[in-house]
Amino acid sequence: MTSTPTIGVLSVQGDVREHLRALTEAGAEAMPVGSEEELAAVDALVIPGGESTTMSMLAVRDGLMDPLRAARSAGMPMYGSCAGMIMLADDLLDPRADQETIGGIDMVVRRNAFGRQVDSFETDIEVSGLGAPFPAVFIRAPWVESVGDDVEVLARVTTPGGADTIVAVRQGPLIASSFHPELTGDSRFHEMFVRIVRQYA
Repeated sequence: MTSTPTIGVLSVQGDVREHLRALTEAGAEAMPVGSEEELAAVDALVIPGGESTTMSMLAVRDGLMDPLRAARSAGMPMYGSCAGMIMLADDLLDPRADQETIGGIDMVVRRNAFGRQVDSFETDIEVSGLGAPFPAVFIRAPWVESVGDDVEVLARVTTPGGADTIVAVRQGPLIASSFHPELTGDSRFHEMFVRIVRQYA
């Protein structure tokens, strides 16, 4: 791999265009991924925000779920934002009966934990490795209930009830966030992922 990695954005559903732009700004070659052939052409993958049950259903329908799991098992770096966090979770607290995940991060995630669309909010949070506070955008976001010993917590936020809640994690080449860095105009989170991709090349 060259110093400019090719990073795909899973394009079955969700905010694909925003991640493509953010990855380009972060120094990567970015392309949409909607087939097994396109998945094979990238060094890493972003799973965007959207609706996790729909994303799961479409990935299964299009024959992508098994190739996605195989790529992850083979060590492909992946980043999941919001619904993408749900897709990378090993366990969900409140899944639909037919919902499947790619898995890979030893965490338990609660879907729509922050509430409905009207409960969306923005706040500055401390993210490990990013320096100055990051402007996090939460939209019908999940949160992480618990993590395994091998998972690094990258960020937390205080929820309305006063809990110190996990909203970003890393396990090896996999990272996930409850929030949407692609909507902020701040490319530091995507730059961190690009560094991870280069590290695991």
